[in-house]
Amino acid sequence: MADIRTAVIGFGLAGKIFHTAVIKATPGLELATIVQRKGDEAQLAYPDVKIARSIEEMLRDESIQLVVVATPSAAHFEHAQQCLRAGKNVVIDKPFTLTSEEARKLIELARERKLLLTAYQSRRWDGDFLTLRKILASGRLGRIVMFENRLDRFRAEARLERWRENGGPGGGVLFDLGAHLVDQATTLFGDPEDIFADVRVDRRTAVVDDAFTIQLKFSSGVTAMLYSTLSAQWPGARFVVHGTKGSFVQWGIDPQEDQAKAGKTYGDPGFGVNPEKCWGELYLVDGPVEKIETLPGDYRLLYENVRDALLGITPLVVKPEEALRTTRLLELARHASSEGVRLPYEPVG
Repeated sequence: MADIRTAVIGFGLAGKIFHTAVIKATPGLELATIVQRKGDEAQLAYPDVKIARSIEEMLRDESIQLVVVATPSAAHFEHAQQCLRAGKNVVIDKPFTLTSEEARKLIELARERKLLLTAYQSRRWDGDFLTLRKILASGRLGRIVMFENRLDRFRAEARLERWRENGGPGGGVLFDLGAHLVDQATTLFGDPEDIFADVRVDRRTAVVDDAFTIQLKFSSGVTAMLYSTLSAQWPGARFVVHGTKGSFVQWGIDPQEDQAKAGKTYGDPGFGVNPEKCWGELYLVDGPVEKIETLPGDYRLLYENVRDALLGITPLVVKPEEALRTTRLLELARHASSEGVRLPYEPVG
């Protein structure tokens, strides 16, 4: 069976690290075209791949079956809509869209055209998250009551030359890392009942949100606290989970992004593997502390699922309705923060 011919729009950080490299390493997918409007970085990195200078040029190739939108966030809706109207299946880098109304329109269009549409929520395949899911599935923690999810980084000064930090639409840490944290919490616990948030600017040089705290309440009794800041010289634990029978703490952050930036690939020994110092710790009511080896992370699993969903082998894991839910919760987080109130969440479908 022929490989699924795939195009990637954009060759910035997302296109270079999270998409072209992962697609190239995924059996059954062919990296056929990269859309880079100017510059020759894509051609130098992939001399055997066609480089298109516009989306229109790429879409003229009727053999392209799957398109990945890896452009700045404010352009996601326009570019995804253009590709769906051209009959292409679409993966959109997070955030899915900037508004829930845009998300609904894309979902309706994909349904009308009977096309696959999904969001690149790659951190479902972080090794630390896979390990956490395994611990939760074991039932060893009992009934979960508290879940803390943190992604901290440190940049002393805002990078105002970058689109994520220059104050334009789609920038800020909430749309960036918040999309991952909300997706992980709702993947574990489903629809929340309500949300409270503090979305803020901590650094004096920043012109867009560079920190947030989000609280989600679930009908199961779980309270989820989601944190991120760009002012953390010492980042806290990645995950902290408390249950009626014990607690689990996970340290570090999945290494795939940093390894890819350093030029490593999935074929290299140790790719996606967390060092022992980052392994989790399991604290139970009776017994000593247990070190829990972190499972290897592997973003290829997301694209393998997209491949198999297109082939009709398996259901799509990251459903577009889940991406809509995340988008709606990010909207509510901003409203809750600006108004200083807790807001109910109405399930979206």
